[in-house]
Amino acid sequence: MAEANKFVVVFKREYLERVRSKWFRVVTLLGPLFFAAISILPPLLAARSGTSRDLANIIVLDATGAGIGDRVADAVAQSAKGTTRPVVRTVAPDSLAVAESLATAQVVANEYLGYLALDGKTLAGTEVRYAGRNATSIIDIEVLERAVQRTVLTMRLEREGISAERVATLTNVRIDAKTEKITDKGRERAGGMASLLFAYVIFFLLYMVLAVYGQTMLRGVMEEKSTRVAEVVVSSARSTTLLFGKVLGISAVALTQVLVWVAMGALIYSNRAQILARFGAPPGAGGFQLPAIDPMVGVALVLFFVLGLVLYMALYAAVGSMVSSQEDVNQASMPVTILLISSVVFVQIILIKPADTLARVMSLIPFSAPIIMPTRMALVTVPAWEIAASLLSVALGCTLALWLSARIYRVGMLMYGKRPSFGEVAKWVRYT
Repeated sequence: MAEANKFVVVFKREYLERVRSKWFRVVTLLGPLFFAAISILPPLLAARSGTSRDLANIIVLDATGAGIGDRVADAVAQSAKGTTRPVVRTVAPDSLAVAESLATAQVVANEYLGYLALDGKTLAGTEVRYAGRNATSIIDIEVLERAVQRTVLTMRLEREGISAERVATLTNVRIDAKTEKITDKGRERAGGMASLLFAYVIFFLLYMVLAVYGQTMLRGVMEEKSTRVAEVVVSSARSTTLLFGKVLGISAVALTQVLVWVAMGALIYSNRAQILARFGAPPGAGGFQLPAIDPMVGVALVLFFVLGLVLYMALYAAVGSMVSSQEDVNQASMPVTILLISSVVFVQIILIKPADTLARVMSLIPFSAPIIMPTRMALVTVPAWEIAASLLSVALGCTLALWLSARIYRVGMLMYGKRPSFGEVAKWVRYT
């Protein structure tokens, strides 16, 4: 009972000391603001985005010999909806390089936005080159590509004897793909891209919290050791009690912060239409729908988050007890950081193929499961046995990490001087 009371004291100290800090309140408030930014700004910008105002202020270099340049210029002017029309220069194929050099000089002098080079490959439907100050604008390049594609297709159909009016009717097609996710309960209102974005947000949030609070644990333990506070604390309570109190206390701080973020984020999401309307966005601009979360899946997400926190907090606490100076912190924590970063390395593959063998294997490894499995659960329907096996794996990893950390912590907190070798750490673990 005495040790339980001491555990509660340590837990409350670690929790209240951090929750009452000014920086905790600031970051807790900034989190929802960040969520609001990523929820409101993209649809707002998408609603107001379009091609560059002066997209039609370009040079079309026609080296095809088929007169395609004027048609492309007309298509670009129509798509750009501007008052100007691209300048068309008909050049011989062997003079195209010289014409491009002259056009480059004019773009550099800000006379034109860029130039579009058409040659034999363009007629063949394989290549068109554009160089300009807006070459990184995806919307502008898409408009130019579509104008060239439509023009080449129109010319081909005309050669087959189809009238220009009929060609315009046949080629004026713009398909907007709508995707829906199908789960065991049927079709979801949320689209596939919404599920992908939701999975990425979960991954980013889990990784960020584990990394930030892991460093908090690491530096907190190291500071207690370097200031000799640990000597006084260890003399009044068992090292295991201190370690468990610190790990669970800081984990509770992280959980509190994330719950506040989720609650405020849900509030912002539910009122996104009104917020967007205040910024002048048209109706329906924020009409994306987040995927539905089954209650059991929600419980599993919380369990993965808590177990992942305890796992990494214990490992970082062990590392912090082994070092005595700030200079040794980064090197000593590198093995634990690599374990955490391993999930980031494979996240792109996981997002593309969440049901692949690699994704399933990484969902069963204790160090990567707290991040990978929740990401998969947001993308696809994961079998219940895989979720249970993953939770069991992380729970066993937590147990092992706490056991190892407790043995390292009780000796390391009272050891000063040089950083111990792996052999010495192994002796600490075997010490009873």
